Amino acid sequence: MSDKIRLPAEDTYAAELSALKAIDQDTKPSGWHLSPKSVVTYLMGGMAGETEISAKYIGDARLIETAVATLATDRALLLLGVPGTAKSWVSEHLAAAISGDSTMVIQCTAGTDENQIRYGWNYAQLLANGPSRDALVPSPLYRAMEEGKLCRLEELTRMGSDVQDTLITVLSEKMLPIPELNESAFASRGFNVIATANNRDKGVNELSSALKRRFNVVVLPLPDDMESEVAIVTKRVSEMAKSLDLPEPKNVSDEVRRVLSIFRELRGGETLDGKVTLKTPTGNLSTAEAIGVMVGGISQATFFQDGVLSAEGISPNLIGAIIKDPVQDKIVLEEYLETVLKKRSDYGDYYHTLTELV
Repeated sequence: MSDKIRLPAEDTYAAELSALKAIDQDTKPSGWHLSPKSVVTYLMGGMAGETEISAKYIGDARLIETAVATLATDRALLLLGVPGTAKSWVSEHLAAAISGDSTMVIQCTAGTDENQIRYGWNYAQLLANGPSRDALVPSPLYRAMEEGKLCRLEELTRMGSDVQDTLITVLSEKMLPIPELNESAFASRGFNVIATANNRDKGVNELSSALKRRFNVVVLPLPDDMESEVAIVTKRVSEMAKSLDLPEPKNVSDEVRRVLSIFRELRGGETLDGKVTLKTPTGNLSTAEAIGVMVGGISQATFFQDGVLSAEGISPNLIGAIIKDPVQDKIVLEEYLETVLKKRSDYGDYYHTLTELV
């Protein structure tokens, strides 16, 4: 077992990628490690000879096919969706399958500047010898261009609009000007960009029309039905528990279903049977947050409750996910407890524990 907290996808799923590569007979775009069909199999699951390929994305295969087909052209890919729709997860696995390297990533924030997108300088060498290739510090985007790999830009719309537009020349001309050296870096075959963005969080900067035209947008939706979301959360919780050396309780799936029922009702503004209208909290209550709640509950069960996963360990994590605004969201949760959970005998443990904690 690795001593790393988390390995990149290409290392974690190295056996699956090797099995797919060994039997891959289809045409590969220049610079790709796998053919488009094999990339889709890697994401959606299937068989590679006698090796079972686990599903990395549970949803519509056509969305993944469109994403893969886009990356085989000269257009960049923008994965758009609300928080918790597996945008970053899909982005990482696409890069792992196509380039064999998912680590060329830029996390975009309000503080991201042009140097983090383009390149920086080793100021000791710059002062000693002036501008030179040796003094230049390449960004992940620069290295991806040189090596013909995919570069991932996470939360693109978090970055200021003026910095976003730094990408226009790279995406349209496949080159990066270096005016200090009076030259340019040109992209090798296999280079492309995968960006992720969500349109619901605060602090979002709209993409300019010029930049939008350089991307093909694939919208990743929230799971349509309870069963799909239960499958997603249960799978990811199992994987995360394993990576954290946490024993997985036998009743994980049952507790996932109960937590997701609460999540889906609160974010939807009505009970699952549609009979009671509810107030909604300020947070998103996304699938990703449900995964976090369950992993936190398993950790609490492991270390403080003799390995028993129950409402007692999950509820503190549940409150943290629901109550983002300490005034407004507390009222929403209290009303939900009294009008809905109090009347459900099978949720009595959640009702009593949450009532004590709120």
